[in-house]
Amino acid sequence: MRAIIYCRVSTTKETQETSLKRQEEELLELGRQKGFEIVKVIKEQASGYELERDGIIEMLSLIKELNIDVILIQDETRLGRGNAKVALLHCIMKDGVKLYSISHSGELQLSESDTMILKIVSMVEEYQRKLHNIKIKRGMKRAIEQGYQPQKNLKNQGDNSGRERKEVPISEIVRLRHNDLTFAEIAATLRGFGYDISKATVHRRYKEYTEEET
Repeated sequence: MRAIIYCRVSTTKETQETSLKRQEEELLELGRQKGFEIVKVIKEQASGYELERDGIIEMLSLIKELNIDVILIQDETRLGRGNAKVALLHCIMKDGVKLYSISHSGELQLSESDTMILKIVSMVEEYQRKLHNIKIKRGMKRAIEQGYQPQKNLKNQGDNSGRERKEVPISEIVRLRHNDLTFAEIAATLRGFGYDISKATVHRRYKEYTEEET
């Protein structure tokens, strides 16, 4: 199993460097005992309440890039504190990565409160995803009822089918806007038909079009 070691201390005082080194040594030993392949050791001096940490950003990126299976930490507070800790636990566990800690001499055992919070977060995220899909479906239905015919406007069919569509159909944006769809609904509708477009892009292109017309 491929693993990353993550060590953190809360301040940049020189005295904390000893703690960082101790964490690294203990976690290297834990990884050796468990037979893990250590592919990276990340050490940083920063507050656990902050999410914007270079080490954490690097760790989250490497999880996907290097197919990491395990994160080794001294204890969950080294990962983060407060809301930052919950957010990071959710991100890591959602990717199927296990956490091993010195404090548990093996796989991290979450407290009942942390486990309950993570279940709530996962539930909320799932409902957000469902609501997003419902919004897309409603936007598509409303657009078609207003005369939008996707079969006449989709690009890259035939040999190019399935490729990401880069072109933005400004004529359809204008038409859907004239049918009283919001920019968010237009973006959701076009994404449903394969266009990679955001609400901000729809608004910007529509604004550019109206400025050209005037």
